[in-house]
Amino acid sequence: MKKDDVPQDRARAFEGQKKAVYAVDDDGRYRIVGSSGWEAEEVVLDQAIAHFEQLAADALARARQGVTAPLEYHMYRQRMDLTLLAQCTGFFKWRVRRHLRPSVFARLDDRLLERYADALGLTLSQLTGLPDDD
Repeated sequence: MKKDDVPQDRARAFEGQKKAVYAVDDDGRYRIVGSSGWEAEEVVLDQAIAHFEQLAADALARARQGVTAPLEYHMYRQRMDLTLLAQCTGFFKWRVRRHLRPSVFARLDDRLLERYADALGLTLSQLTGLPDDD
C-alpha cells in the first residue's frame, strides 16, 4: 500500500491516537506511516469485543450456577481465551482447562491464584469472586 492510501477513517477505538503501519513511499521504500484507523478494522474489532462480552455473560451465568469457576468469567471479561491465558500464566492449556472446574479451582493455593490474578490484572479477591447483580 502506498503511503497516500493508508486509511485515515478515525476509528473510535483509537480515541484520537494513531498506530504505525508500513507503507511504500514515493521512492519505493517501506516507511512507517501513522493511521487513524480503518472502517473494516473497526467493524471486526467491534464484533470480536461483542463475542467476548457474550462469552463472559455466559460464563458468569454458569459460574453462578456452580458449573464453572469464576476464572472462566474473568478470562473472557479480560478478552482472553484459554490459549492466551495459558501463555500469560505459563501453565499448560490442559491445566488451565482443569482449573476451570469449580471443585479444582476452590482447592488452588494462593501461589497459583496469584499467577492468574497477575495475568488478568485482578486482585485475589476479585479473581475468586463474581460481580454483584445490577
